Formats: sequence, C-alpha cells, structure tokens
Amino acid sequence: MSVRPIVLLGDPRLRLKGETVDSFGKYLHELLDDLTETMRKAPGVGLAAPQIGEAARACVIEVEGELHQLVNPKIVRSDGEDRDLEGCLSIPGYVAYVTRKERVWIVAQNRFGRKIKVAGSGYLGRAFQHELDHLDGKLYIDYLDSMDELIDVNAGDEEEAEGRPAAARTPVG
Repeated sequence: MSVRPIVLLGDPRLRLKGETVDSFGKYLHELLDDLTETMRKAPGVGLAAPQIGEAARACVIEVEGELHQLVNPKIVRSDGEDRDLEGCLSIPGYVAYVTRKERVWIVAQNRFGRKIKVAGSGYLGRAFQHELDHLDGKLYIDYLDSMDELIDVNAGDEEEAEGRPAAARTPVG
C-alpha cells in the first residue's frame, strides 16, 4: 500500500471516465489498497480511481468506520432530495451546497469480483453519489450555477471553522 498524489482541479486526468474493471487480481487489489490509504491520509471519506490518475471504475468510501470498496458500481435506485455542504479532495479548501438524492441503492462488485449491494442515506448516500460521479469524470462543482457559490473554508478565524458542519471540514473525495 502506498499514499498516491491526488489529482487536483485543472489536471485533465480528473475528468477521466473510469473503464470497466474486468480483472480482479493484484493490480486491482493494490489500487483499492492505495485508494484507501490515500483517502485516510488526506483525510477524506471517499476517493475514486480517476483522482489518483487511474481510469478505472473503482472507488472507496469510509463513513462511520465502515469501509466500502466498490468496483464497477452503479446506482440502481434513488429516493428523495438532500441539500448539504460538499467538498472534494481534488478541490481542497472549498465547499458548496449541492442537491443530491437523499438515499441511493448501488450494485457493484467487491475486490474479488463478487456482486454486492449497498445502500446509503444522508452523508453516506452523498459520498456514494460523489464518488460515482468521479467515475464518470464529473465533479460536484458541475452542479453549481456559478463558481461564486464556492465557500472558502479557510476564510475567517478558527472559531468560525469550528462551527462549520462536518462536511465543510472533511472533504468527501
């Protein structure tokens, strides 16, 4: 396992569309391990392969101590609406309010190629949607009407930062 550099906004690799994974061997296992270690070191709650320059449909999400390693994931059902702050490890120092589905159901494969089903609501559901967007070369800022909607999390003093919601302090991925 190793910590890999995170691709930042402006780098064309961030807009890579992940290619379907059809081999579940050493390369994929190392990629998932690197994604996990890099996400935790950042720190964040999710990271997708294109964020480390790899065009693969693989991502990791860890919320409340539960790690999800998803390969070839797709949303098969969604419900409700939720608007909240969202950040990204590839766009450090900024957050914005983004409307997403409140709950999502996902079908994916695990690191061994076995089919898995996961569901998430609230922060976990938001993280799932955020990372799956990365696999299609899409960023949370694509949902904004204007870049003026971005909030600089470094603006203001430390007391203000302590009062911000968790999403403002911990980027999704």
